[in-house]
Amino acid sequence: MHIEIQFRRNSTHDLYNIKDQIPLRKNMPIDPDFPTNNQVIGKIKMSDGEHYHFLWGPGSLKEASENSEVKEAFEAKGEEVGPLGISGTMVAVDWDSCVADGACIEACPVQVFQWYRTEHDVPAKEAINQVWEGTGSSEKEERKDYTDKADPIREHDCIWCMACVSVCPPQAIKVDQAALEFHEKASGTFNEELSKGSAPPPHAH
Repeated sequence: MHIEIQFRRNSTHDLYNIKDQIPLRKNMPIDPDFPTNNQVIGKIKMSDGEHYHFLWGPGSLKEASENSEVKEAFEAKGEEVGPLGISGTMVAVDWDSCVADGACIEACPVQVFQWYRTEHDVPAKEAINQVWEGTGSSEKEERKDYTDKADPIREHDCIWCMACVSVCPPQAIKVDQAALEFHEKASGTFNEELSKGSAPPPHAH
């Protein structure tokens, strides 16, 4: 099959580069196959010593790296926009796509999320080096700034209503109860025999 591509000409009759007709970056939602093809790069731990969730990598430049408010906020803080990864497993937020809109925080009926920087104002990569109380803001407009990210700090409280998934503008969230298996395998608590039974698995930490 023969395909012919026509190039537009500008006023000086020079050919446009075909890349000029294509957006530099399209919306890139969270990988629908997550956590497959991702690896644990850290753990975000609660101070109770019981609850935690994982940070998965390697991450890649996505929606946030092209958002003007996000880029300006990083510049104002003297930080660079770089790959961050995905926070959470059963409730997973792709921090590389998150643009700090806050719709998920507002929609969640059980306050799974908080603005992480309102508890510890550190670069996202350092979240795994902190101990968390879960005292950050769960109000939509109370982000620290546009470098902030919605973090599923209370992932274990999720009721699987999917409200956050439906309202996230860049489609940065995936909620999947079946991903508990990946969480347990990463934790070293996965029970193969129990997983084959008819009873539902215990709630994750």
